[in-house]
Amino acid sequence: MHNIDSDSEDELPAGWEEKSTQDGNVYYVNTVSKKTQLTHPRTGRKKVIPFELPFGWSKSVDAEGKTIYIQRETGNRTYVDPRLAFAKEAKEHVHDFRQRFDGSSTAFQVLHGVDLSGKYALVTGSNSGIGYETAKSLARHGCSVLLANRNMEATQQAIKRIVKETNASEDDLKSIYLDLASLQSVRKCALAVKALFSDHLDMLILNAGVFGLPYTETEDNIETTCQVNHLSHMYFAILLEPLLKKGSRVIFVSSESHRFASLKNVFLLQNLALPRDSYSSMMAYNNSKFYNIVTAKVLSEEWRAKGVTVNAVHPGNMVFTNLSKSWWLYRLAFLLVRPFTKSLQQAAATTIYAATAGELDDVTGLYFNNCFYCEENFLARDQNLAHELFAISLKMIADRMNTDYIQRYINKYTYICNV
Repeated sequence: MHNIDSDSEDELPAGWEEKSTQDGNVYYVNTVSKKTQLTHPRTGRKKVIPFELPFGWSKSVDAEGKTIYIQRETGNRTYVDPRLAFAKEAKEHVHDFRQRFDGSSTAFQVLHGVDLSGKYALVTGSNSGIGYETAKSLARHGCSVLLANRNMEATQQAIKRIVKETNASEDDLKSIYLDLASLQSVRKCALAVKALFSDHLDMLILNAGVFGLPYTETEDNIETTCQVNHLSHMYFAILLEPLLKKGSRVIFVSSESHRFASLKNVFLLQNLALPRDSYSSMMAYNNSKFYNIVTAKVLSEEWRAKGVTVNAVHPGNMVFTNLSKSWWLYRLAFLLVRPFTKSLQQAAATTIYAATAGELDDVTGLYFNNCFYCEENFLARDQNLAHELFAISLKMIADRMNTDYIQRYINKYTYICNV
């Protein structure tokens, strides 16, 4: 059985076989000389495999006392350890991993053989589009998913569709009300989530977003795109910090649009939202996606010591979703490019990869596109700038909300940035 990562370099020379030990090590046997070794005979690298069997597999012993592996869904039997298909090179450095998937990969492909039973995830903006595909893909592999949305009727319909399409248990799919245009709603939702998941949250996927809105303000008197896409998600993540334990992953769904952000007057006005008199719906979106990335950077620093990883992702260019519903011209543009864009399953792949891939254990503070990390806008790599933007965000929240849950951050960052 070949490694799903395999390329020509990984192919074994003639006469060699790849085998496994029960504790998750890979070794190699030369069938001619009977020599065994722990390193790949071509690459010289060591590999490890998961301790547990892949999702859907079990093992037994045949009449001759040999271990046999059984695929429960198909009934297929094999003497080859199916874990070998998921062998990974042992990493010398946390960022030492190769690309396994690309822009054409689907979320289901990323999750092939992955068992998420016993895992808990929360996905915002999950009653349609990429968020729905993300929730569906996680549930299909045994994850308990909390769908956090504003439209509860649509969310219940989404849950029914997921159960129908995946045979997931309806008991593992729950809904919760979250209106990102209201900081008060964000706070109430976070308190309710902490009551539901009193122990831990394995995946926090901040996916919801708006695009192409005319200038409007929320009940908090903040421009809507800035608050929904950035400020409320940042506040939500901080409020849920007590649920994030070692191994938890936080994913901010950003966009390549962050590369076109403009920070003009942000520091002068101490306000991340574009003012009415110079408002551009596209620039508001670009800026909000930039803020997603720098927020992920700052929180990755804050939570690194406790073993919580925080990364940002780009799902795909012009993915056809209802994100474009705000203006007929955007709907037309998305319709015209639809034949050339990713499917929703492909668009959800990078989020799923960042949330579940084994090789990303302890990988934090990165930006992923097409299921692999890439360099973000150079401004997003400026730590001082990130801290300053984070401080302004905190001030915007503190001006409107009780600061009990964010006081630690306010004390640290407003002092650093003199906000």
